[in-house]
Amino acid sequence: MKELEYPFDSREILQKRRRIRRTLLADGTPRIPKRIAVLSGSTTSDLVEILELFLLNEGIVPTFYQSEYAQYWQDAMFDAPALVEFQPELIWIHTTSRNITEAPLPLSASLEEIEAALDRQTAHFTQMWAHLSARYHCPIIQNNMELPAWRLLGNRDAWDPHGMVWFVEELNRRFAAYAQEHTDFYLHDIHYLSACYGLDQWHDATYWYLYKYALCLPAIPEFAYSLTRIIRSIYGKNKKVLALDLDNTLWGGVIGDDGPEGIAIGQETAEAQAYTEVQAYCKAQKQLGVLLTICSKNDPENVTFGLSHPDSVLRESDFVSIAASWSPKDQELRQTAQTLSLLPESFVFIDDNPAEREIVSAQIPGIAVPAFDSPAACIRVLDRAGYFEATTLSVADANRTAMYHASAQRAQLQQTYANYTEYLLGLEMYAEIRDFTPMALPRIVQLTNKSNQFNLTTRRYTQSEMEQVARDPNRICLCGRLRDRFGDNGIVSVVIGEIAGDTLHVELWLMSCRVLKRDMELAMLDVLVAACKARGVQKIRGYYLHTAKNAMVRDLYGDFGFTKEKSFENSDTTWLLDLDGYSEKNHVIRVNQEEHIHDT
Repeated sequence: MKELEYPFDSREILQKRRRIRRTLLADGTPRIPKRIAVLSGSTTSDLVEILELFLLNEGIVPTFYQSEYAQYWQDAMFDAPALVEFQPELIWIHTTSRNITEAPLPLSASLEEIEAALDRQTAHFTQMWAHLSARYHCPIIQNNMELPAWRLLGNRDAWDPHGMVWFVEELNRRFAAYAQEHTDFYLHDIHYLSACYGLDQWHDATYWYLYKYALCLPAIPEFAYSLTRIIRSIYGKNKKVLALDLDNTLWGGVIGDDGPEGIAIGQETAEAQAYTEVQAYCKAQKQLGVLLTICSKNDPENVTFGLSHPDSVLRESDFVSIAASWSPKDQELRQTAQTLSLLPESFVFIDDNPAEREIVSAQIPGIAVPAFDSPAACIRVLDRAGYFEATTLSVADANRTAMYHASAQRAQLQQTYANYTEYLLGLEMYAEIRDFTPMALPRIVQLTNKSNQFNLTTRRYTQSEMEQVARDPNRICLCGRLRDRFGDNGIVSVVIGEIAGDTLHVELWLMSCRVLKRDMELAMLDVLVAACKARGVQKIRGYYLHTAKNAMVRDLYGDFGFTKEKSFENSDTTWLLDLDGYSEKNHVIRVNQEEHIHDT
């Protein structure tokens, strides 16, 4: 919805919240339900209302539990019956520097007394986090602390242990250390958010005195959106691709008219420096696993000229796809998405031209097309929009561009073979298909929450939930890693099934679309059948749960040789495979051969 796309009008959202909610609920969008517990040290009613709007816009329909005013610690530590019955799937702890109880200390306090107070304040939170994690096994989001509204010691407050600023900064460092050491625990950085908004406005005391709000009412949409960034990332709703225009987006000027020597890039002028920073910011996104593409109305040679400029930060090798033509940009973006086996709505399109932005936004539902009017604004909007919020990071993220370049090499190789089976054999593929390991779990969770197309049930798991699944003796859990002559694709497939009697019920079967049509699914099936037989399982029951995005696998079980048991009006189906007499189906991938696993 336009009103909720960043950058948005906070006043409009607050004024029209009820109409926006009605419109969202009536738009027919499929959404996943989530139970969210809000444990707060201040009033949260308006925060929750606005948070609901942003979550609905991201495909999540929330149900909220809200603690009574300032009862967050009691509800958490004493297992409030209503909270236990609610069984949250995500917990957000909304505390702020107004909830700090151990500071400020008198100027006469010794360093030992200050350290003891800091220890007590830290323990107040860490004990609560540990208890909630053990009790509910779900993600926890905790606000860190914003800076205080005033400083007794002036500038000295920042470095003197008696200062409230010093205390807040030290407490935040301890929160950060806890986050580094615990999975499924995330910090909502209101320290940064409040600074961006402006502390004087954020700390408008009128809202605290009258309503016990720990921030001013106009800041609530910014706050709710920032929190939504974390939640949508946890549930795999991040964008995946940054599609970039060229002229007056990555450099100043029109290269077709001005020539490579006439474009603004580098350090010679203020304009050139601004565009250089845009390029550097975009290139840095690759470290998060973001794919960069070009979508420009231009001649192909101009792309080469521009990206070969000696001052250009970005090079052609940084992009997994370059579309330079005079075709409509929405068509080029759809074609790029098809080439990359991704959905168009997983793209963020950056273009300085408002008309092009409007056309693409109108023609491709779900694509993000942020508005900006200068290079500096481009960076700020991209950064605050948080399309690629990093709640998890893996080695595969950093290597994703190289993986897509390797896919292009495979496509080129395919042209040299007349027979597709010979092509697959020519890839020299080998797979490692094993039980889940602690080291692999973050990537497994990430893949589970990002995969939409080759995903038979589209079930989502948090890190804690996946850890529980992996420990369950009644489950078979397999993850598949695929390598070939061009490189390592990383973990690309996940299968989870629960044993009940003589039957395995498949809860999750997914695969990354970048390894489509390479028989990895057959290799996974062969190993799954072997694992079932080793456990005395005689049948596998598969479930296809239809979504708007997974039509490509509706007949997968039939292709595997399963027999369809039931079909439902909503297009869901169930399938059954009798393992007696099963013969292996994969003939092109070498599986679990130690010499290949250790060679790379």
